[in-house]
Amino acid sequence: MKIGIIGSGSVAQTLGSGFLGAGHSVMLGSRSSDKLSAWSSANPAAAVGSFEAAAQFGDVIVLAVKGVHAAAALRIAGASSLAGKAIIDATNPIAEQPPVDGVLRFFTSTNESLLEQLQHEFPAAHLVKAFNSVGAGLMVHPALPGGPPTMFLCGNDAGAKATVSGLVTALGWEPMDMGTAVAARAIEPLCMLWCIPGMRGGSWTHAFKLLRPA
Repeated sequence: MKIGIIGSGSVAQTLGSGFLGAGHSVMLGSRSSDKLSAWSSANPAAAVGSFEAAAQFGDVIVLAVKGVHAAAALRIAGASSLAGKAIIDATNPIAEQPPVDGVLRFFTSTNESLLEQLQHEFPAAHLVKAFNSVGAGLMVHPALPGGPPTMFLCGNDAGAKATVSGLVTALGWEPMDMGTAVAARAIEPLCMLWCIPGMRGGSWTHAFKLLRPA
């Protein structure tokens, strides 16, 4: 599978390396390719290009930029290059204001998620929320004593969610489909909860797991 990643930060680089390791072809898209020089040297099989090039390259797209820049990044990538494709939305609507007692601030309300905003603006794309509630250090094959953690995901297109579930599984997670895009109203705030131990105590090596009866 060809995976185009829109973004050049730690999440984009981590997922890019992870998908390469799983046997996929990867292109990272950045506004400044200089940011990816070290990553490119460490991952010579991957390609680097613009947001537009990454969107055109990918059978699946990963959106891995700051939430405040998510819509703009997709606009630059081009709606026509996103149409009909599964878009893994790893973003969170984190506001520019500082956290309060370790709790991040969001620029969305409790009744509308960033995923829903993006889906409304790009109706022909198949957005799937995933990889937003864990740090980059644990995104690929997290070695935790409780076994594979749970990756909560949601989106309106069943086929796109099936594709993303397969990619999630390949990176060592247990996917859990929580329904349509509306469920992102609950999934995105998991980022707040995940960050509290880090903000308050410096602990960033944890993940969520949904426990169910056998």
